[in-house]
Amino acid sequence: MIALKNVLVATDFSEPSSRALEYGRALARTFNASLHVVHVIDNVLLQGMAGGVVPVNYGDLLGELEQAARRQLEATVAEDDRRELGAKPVLLTFTDPAHGIVTYATKEKIDLIVMGTHGRGVWSHLLMGSVAEKVVRMAPCPVLTVRHPEREFVTPDALQLVEHAQK
Repeated sequence: MIALKNVLVATDFSEPSSRALEYGRALARTFNASLHVVHVIDNVLLQGMAGGVVPVNYGDLLGELEQAARRQLEATVAEDDRRELGAKPVLLTFTDPAHGIVTYATKEKIDLIVMGTHGRGVWSHLLMGSVAEKVVRMAPCPVLTVRHPEREFVTPDALQLVEHAQK
């Protein structure tokens, strides 16, 4: 038997992340689980400081990034998500987004991570790597990756059926 109590959806606010959120919502509703919507600010400024170079206004830049991300995260998590799924918008800052997602998942005893994948080309993947791939390798739980557009199994009709069954 599958028992999900905590579902984490990792978002970078892209279209694949939006689709992943639809899957996460549907799974959380189906299993009566809590939904954690996590955005990790990739702290590239901190990476640059490893070489000893610190921008004069580092705190201001990071503060602005955090404020913008928090606004977008708050807008992403709907009021229905909060009320029906106990959804928690979570903003983290890490030098490696995959590590941030896995650290949060471990700490919060997440049962399933759902995240979008961009399906980049081979060269882009070799140069930049994949956050989703790193999460799959390091996660303490199963990871569902959603590539959009692809064959979908959460359809608007299925979402309406789940919502109707809940009432």
